[in-house]
Amino acid sequence: MERKKNISMAVIKRLPKYQRYLKELLKNDIDRISSKELSEKIGFTASQIRQDLNCFGDFGQQGYGYNVKDLYSEICNILGLTKEYNTIIVGAGNIGQAIANYTNFQKMNFNLVGIFDTNPKLCGLKINDIEIKDIDSLEGFLKDNNVNIAIICVPRKSAQSICNIVIKNGIKGIWNFAPVDLTIPEGIIVENVHLSESLLTLSCLMNEIN
Repeated sequence: MERKKNISMAVIKRLPKYQRYLKELLKNDIDRISSKELSEKIGFTASQIRQDLNCFGDFGQQGYGYNVKDLYSEICNILGLTKEYNTIIVGAGNIGQAIANYTNFQKMNFNLVGIFDTNPKLCGLKINDIEIKDIDSLEGFLKDNNVNIAIICVPRKSAQSICNIVIKNGIKGIWNFAPVDLTIPEGIIVENVHLSESLLTLSCLMNEIN
């Protein structure tokens, strides 16, 4: 399917939810579904679903709805899940270890190939058969291995310097868990995960209904 240009970030951020619900439908042997039925399951309006999917092509048929298997495959393709990505984690603290232990990423073709930290007590330990290496070996590792994504889980003060190192060595995608906005050149993609901001959003919404 041909993707239209200038698709909003809001639409892109809804795609993983479509992928997740369609996967569940496939597990339950559901072959087709209308936008109205999908709306009842996913929580978006039927109109919103049709508008979102129309950004990427003509998936549904009037009077038939969506072929679940075909739509799931197309969304997986749009999300890039037909490719494999080699990833590294920089920072093997609590967040880094939690991510390293989350085996579902590998099922989605995100292959963890390296973990790095400054703490000598952690270096040499293994998480899921991946040895934690000293941060000093990071640049050499990146030069010798084809790594696509860096997952940054270091303290605020170290995040930008780590960002600079991985970009200099060919990384194009960064998943940033450090509590700071990174300065990046054009052509680099960063997805920020600020845990405190998410928690504050929750508290704000709770405050509105009390």
